[in-house]
Amino acid sequence: MVTVPAEPHQPARLLARTDIPGPRRAVVKIGSSSLTRADGHLDETALRLIADQVAELLRQDWDVVLVSSGAIAAALGPLGLETRPRDVPTQQACAAVGQTLLATAWAAAFGAHGRRSGQLLLTEADVIRPDTYRNVRSALEAMLAMGVIPVINENDTTATHEIRFGDNDRLAALVAQLLGADLLVLLTDVDGLYTKNPADPDAERISVVDDFAALVDVKVGSVGSKVGTGGMVTKLDAAHHAATTGTATVLTRASRFGEAVSGKDVGTFFPAQTGRRRSRLVWLRYATRGAGTLRLDEGAAAAISSRRRSLLAVGITAVDGAFSAGVPVDLAAPDGTVIARGLVAYGSEDLRVMAGLTTAELRERLGENYGRSVVHRDAMVILGSPLRPTDASA
Repeated sequence: MVTVPAEPHQPARLLARTDIPGPRRAVVKIGSSSLTRADGHLDETALRLIADQVAELLRQDWDVVLVSSGAIAAALGPLGLETRPRDVPTQQACAAVGQTLLATAWAAAFGAHGRRSGQLLLTEADVIRPDTYRNVRSALEAMLAMGVIPVINENDTTATHEIRFGDNDRLAALVAQLLGADLLVLLTDVDGLYTKNPADPDAERISVVDDFAALVDVKVGSVGSKVGTGGMVTKLDAAHHAATTGTATVLTRASRFGEAVSGKDVGTFFPAQTGRRRSRLVWLRYATRGAGTLRLDEGAAAAISSRRRSLLAVGITAVDGAFSAGVPVDLAAPDGTVIARGLVAYGSEDLRVMAGLTTAELRERLGENYGRSVVHRDAMVILGSPLRPTDASA
């Protein structure tokens, strides 16, 4: 086994495997490949094993939220499809069938333990705006208070490419952040993160990742299974997100679920970072996608990315999309690269008039209310991939 050492600048205090405080709250994500058989039908035995372990956690006074993939995969067999469809309309049709099958299967599995589950389907639009973000959290808290096991999935029936989370690993990390979970469990079809392709005889399991920067030389693939959309890259991104927002993560095979939550050395453990986290900026980075895009000139892009300055109207060259004041927007450099995201102080119609004008010109032409910054630096987060893995498979 390999333990990746922490860099000196990392927080000194990190949650250990056996250091999850009580009362404990866990978000458990299970992938499509772990829930379906080779013939394209749901693997009810696998569902029951997961439900058995969740029921045991509930008996130990855990709160458990399940993020379950598998809606589209569950419909492949019943609909006579061999592989996951690529076009959105067929995916949506499959999801409509599969969501019913999946919810029914989970209800039966938990019902065997006298437990009730409830389905919650989300799109990215549900967590873009603060008001709907809070509504999702309130609904989940109410379900947990009533003893209901929330079973969350992306709403593939209505989601389009533009409003998708992209994978349930990211969704699970967002739910963990939203609920302040102590532990995120990512269940998949591999034992954990390895130094290279697990099929390679020289591959070693990485037991603990204290510092994500130390993974720079680890070869990680980016392609999911034939029935899913994720891969190891999305799982590492989810673990990074969780660690940043105070949630420890365990990545392991679904069959080792029980061992993982009991603190045994299975899979790969990502300790939670401690310390103050600016929740609004974390939300901007992970839980949102810009409602529009402000294209910047070179000077404004440099001021934001290098000197973390607020964005003024004079640095805007174009406004893409239609949006109101107060929503997240992406800030793009001249080459189109999105470099930051922030809460905009003006709507898109006003900004098209304001673009390129200095503060003095705005006040003279439009009034004093137009003299403030378009995106203040305190409501802005600089974007950049926390992980830059290689293209090799894992």
